[in-house]
Amino acid sequence: MESGQRVRIWPAPAKINLALHVTGRRDDGYHLIESLAVFTRFGDRIEIALAERDDFSVSGRYAPDVPVDGSNLVLRARDALRQAAGPRGTPPVAIKLEKNLPVASGVGGGSSDAAAVLRGLAAGWQLDIDDAALARIGLSLGADIPMCLAARPLIARGIGEELSIVPDFSALGLVLVNPGKAVSTADVFNALSRRDNDALPPLPRVVDFHGLRNWLEITRNDLEPAARAIEPAIGKALSVLNKAGAGFARMSGSGATCFGLFETGNVAKRAAADIRARQPDWFVAATRSMTAEADAHGQD
Repeated sequence: MESGQRVRIWPAPAKINLALHVTGRRDDGYHLIESLAVFTRFGDRIEIALAERDDFSVSGRYAPDVPVDGSNLVLRARDALRQAAGPRGTPPVAIKLEKNLPVASGVGGGSSDAAAVLRGLAAGWQLDIDDAALARIGLSLGADIPMCLAARPLIARGIGEELSIVPDFSALGLVLVNPGKAVSTADVFNALSRRDNDALPPLPRVVDFHGLRNWLEITRNDLEPAARAIEPAIGKALSVLNKAGAGFARMSGSGATCFGLFETGNVAKRAAADIRARQPDWFVAATRSMTAEADAHGQD
C-alpha cells in the first residue's frame, strides 16, 4: 500500500447461522458448537488507506451504536496484527467503517469487520502471513473471527475455530430482519437450559434450496428459545418472515436478527419490500449468500 494509492475497500459480510447446535461446554466456560454458516453479499464495508497517523471513523445507519475507542474490534484487530508483525512495515492507516448491520444482532458484524481489517491490512502492509496465522490472531480476539476470515459456506465446530468449507453450496435468496433489538450473546448463553445437545446431522448430498430446507427442518438453533425468552420481538420477526412467504425462517446466532430462506433472489426482494412497508423502523435486507467459489475479498 504505497502512499497515494487509492483507497481499498474490503467487504465485511453478515454471517448467518443457518443451524447452530450447542454440544458442550469447556472447563474455561467457552461453549462448544456445531454450526452451518453462510455469508451474505450484504454487510458492512471497510476502507483502508495510508495516513500520517492512525485514524478510525464510522458512517452508516448504525454508526451511532458503534464505539470508536479501543474496545472496538476493528482497532483491536489493527493493533494485534501490528504487534504480531512488528512496527517496521506497519505504518499508520486511516480505517473507515460503513456500519450497515445492526450491532449485537447475531450476524457477526463486529467479527466480520475485524476479519476485513486483518485481511485488508495484511494485504496493504504486504505482510508475509498466511491464512492460518491470521486465523490465530483473529481467534485471540473473538471465536467468530476465524469463520469470518473464511467468509464461505462452512461448518464450524469447537468454539467456532474448527472450520470445514462446504463446496458446491448453492447461493441462497435470503431476507434478514431485525426488530430493532440488541441481544447480549453472554445473556443468551447464560440462559441456556441445556448445553449437551446432539451434533448436526450429515448435510444433504445436493445443497440446493429444497434439499437445504428439508435438512434445516431437522436441525435447530439451540440459542433461539433462550433468546426469545429474553426478547419476545424475535417471535414477531419470525412470524413476519413466514407471512411474507419464507420457505424457512429461523433466528441467526444469538439474535435478534432472523433470516428467511427464499427460492430466488427476486422473490426475496419482493418479500423484503413487503416487510419494510409494514415495519418501516426495522432492519430489513434482501440479499444472497456467497458460494464457496465466490470472491469475498477486497475491491479497489
